[in-house]
Amino acid sequence: MVYFRNSFLVTLVGLALGAFLGWEAERSFIGALSSMFIVAVLAILEVSLSFDNAVVNASVLKTMTPLWRHRFITWGIAIAVFGMRIVFPLIIVAIIARIDPISALVMAASHPDEYSRVLISAHVTVSAFGGAFLAMVGLKHFFNQEKELHWIAIVERPLTRLGRIEAVELGLVLLLLYFVSTRLMGREQVEFLVAGLFGLVTYIAVDGVSALLHVEAAVTKEAAKSGVASFLYLEVLDASFSFDGVIGAFALSNNMFIIAIGLGVGAMFVRSLTIMLVEHETLTSYRYLEHGAFYAIIALAVMMFVNAVTHVPEIVTGLIGGAFIIAAFFDSLRFNRRARGT
Repeated sequence: MVYFRNSFLVTLVGLALGAFLGWEAERSFIGALSSMFIVAVLAILEVSLSFDNAVVNASVLKTMTPLWRHRFITWGIAIAVFGMRIVFPLIIVAIIARIDPISALVMAASHPDEYSRVLISAHVTVSAFGGAFLAMVGLKHFFNQEKELHWIAIVERPLTRLGRIEAVELGLVLLLLYFVSTRLMGREQVEFLVAGLFGLVTYIAVDGVSALLHVEAAVTKEAAKSGVASFLYLEVLDASFSFDGVIGAFALSNNMFIIAIGLGVGAMFVRSLTIMLVEHETLTSYRYLEHGAFYAIIALAVMMFVNAVTHVPEIVTGLIGGAFIIAAFFDSLRFNRRARGT
């Protein structure tokens, strides 16, 4: 539990702030308790949606230098909480409403219903961008022709062989974008395709920069370059994971500050979980856990695509991702027992 000590402290502060905001808004204990409850639910939602993110983060962090690992754990959490949970929604609202970010902040504080309406109206664009990026992340793992360890071999071995085809994952995601777009009409169809293409371009850019810096680091022995690449990759990945939770949070509350507190508390627990996975070398001990995380990523990408057409409850997305990780964990335990002959 030592890894989660700070997370529990942040939880207490978050619940207190939630109660304060609820009291200020309604001047009643019921309002304070209601806001506290929403903060707690949002934190659980964030953890359930981002558990696979913690596993993937750990798989990247274990290859980083201690310096850059520390920078991600400190700077990264600040960017995750303040950047993705507060600044990013404001930017979306500002772009859609064609106002400046300060006016968007004023709207969030004084007209929360209008703010949430504008933000939710961007769900098609957000789903396409985040879904395309996450689909590339997940498929890249399974189409990797150098991948030797398989969890669900009947699925993964054929995908590994298909990985010999250049850019096969890119072609598959493009087909998925086109297929989903045919289920949309008019302006939404164009917005979905454009946002999906930007998601692909973002992945290609991040992956390309990462590969370039890794190559330069290998040649010049400058580990910092490799650290920059991994840091950039993890930040964009975290952003993609956050899209679904940020938009879905408005189903529980239209108060931007309560949402930021709840999701921020959840992000702290994900950070603590990531540190624990890295320092205990959990991914090495449980060989299929990383596989489960990438299956969960693909499931989240598919859910985001589906969400552009019809609403998918966030609890469903979280349960599917959690089911993959739990199944991978127990399969890893069974393998360990067999390996020990017990």
